[in-house]
Amino acid sequence: MPSIYQFREFAAAGGLISYGTDFADAYRQSGVYAGRILKGEKPGDLPILQPTKFELVINLKTAKALALTIPETLLATADEVIQ
Repeated sequence: MPSIYQFREFAAAGGLISYGTDFADAYRQSGVYAGRILKGEKPGDLPILQPTKFELVINLKTAKALALTIPETLLATADEVIQ
């Protein structure tokens, strides 16, 4: 059954598509946030951070196994295409 997941690891493990937060970018933002606190800013004065970068991963191997055709425009916008 074709499914879309939140984490790229599911697409890498055989899922069809994942679309979710880029964890490397989220961890980078967390480090900047922690650095601001360590430099003396009060945590209560800092803004709440939300993810700013998302990634789309498409697994073509799974699409072929399910006999699905992924549109070229979607493949062109994907951050990663697993062959």
